[in-house]
Amino acid sequence: MAIFSCEYRGDGQTLLRHSGNVSEVLTDLPLDNGGKGRSFSPTDLFASSLGACAITIMGKYAESQGKSIVGATVEIEKKMGVEPRRIVAIVVKFIFPESVPVSDRQAYLAYLKTCPVYNSLRSDIVVTCSSN
Repeated sequence: MAIFSCEYRGDGQTLLRHSGNVSEVLTDLPLDNGGKGRSFSPTDLFASSLGACAITIMGKYAESQGKSIVGATVEIEKKMGVEPRRIVAIVVKFIFPESVPVSDRQAYLAYLKTCPVYNSLRSDIVVTCSSN
């Protein structure tokens, strides 16, 4: 079981620490919420987690099939709502190397819905997914 800690550093910044290793992540308030935008915001990490989780699941599936998506990237866009301020939509675009056949790309996209982060999202957060 992983345990995380979060220390408020002042001026809108926090420092996240992972108990199982030496990883640290600095967060900052975004510009559109009165911050300085010096690092990922907590909502940036939330949206980015979806992309990271999904591409990891896709990579694991590809490897189980004797294939590879090494070099694939994912672009994530979060859309914020107001009253209450929250994420209302996440747009994810997977960009696969040319060596990955188009038919395989479509199969990999189906694995987005097996991602634990995707399955933890509120049902009213709209997720749009595409690939090259």
